[in-house]
Amino acid sequence: MAERSRPTVSASRFRELMRAYPTGVVAVTAATDRGPRALLVGSFFSVSLRPVLVGFCVGKQSTTWPDIRRTARFGIGILAADQEDLGTALAAPGPQRLAGVPWRPSSTGVPVLPGVLAHLECVPGAEHRAGDHTIVVAEVRSIESLRDHQPLIFCHRTFGTVADARGGERPVLSG
Repeated sequence: MAERSRPTVSASRFRELMRAYPTGVVAVTAATDRGPRALLVGSFFSVSLRPVLVGFCVGKQSTTWPDIRRTARFGIGILAADQEDLGTALAAPGPQRLAGVPWRPSSTGVPVLPGVLAHLECVPGAEHRAGDHTIVVAEVRSIESLRDHQPLIFCHRTFGTVADARGGERPVLSG
């Protein structure tokens, strides 16, 4: 049997395609020995129901994830559609993303961002190297639903909202 040659997919072509695929936006937060830290994540997903596990991807070049990884607990805040400014602030480079962002500590001291749809408290689990990213799997220890609102999404290099599931009259992206 003749060996097939592997097709080459360029990173730029793949990035162009994935920009058109909407993702939810979450903030990963922790109280670290270097102060409160946060990073914005667009690859967040459920992994398991028994036990309750979630996952997200972090770029290997992240300077914030190593600080968060060392904590016993971290939070995941699901951003609401009206939190584009918060998303922009948390996407900025550098470790001080929470500077000037109001937050409250949870009962375990994990930063909870105001206005998020929900806050999940997690304990670190497995990490899997995957190309230029790390896939993080975490066990959810508590969930706090904070408000009923549309989630913030990221698509075509901009924040937006999902179509209203009840009426479907709004555009997929707004703003």
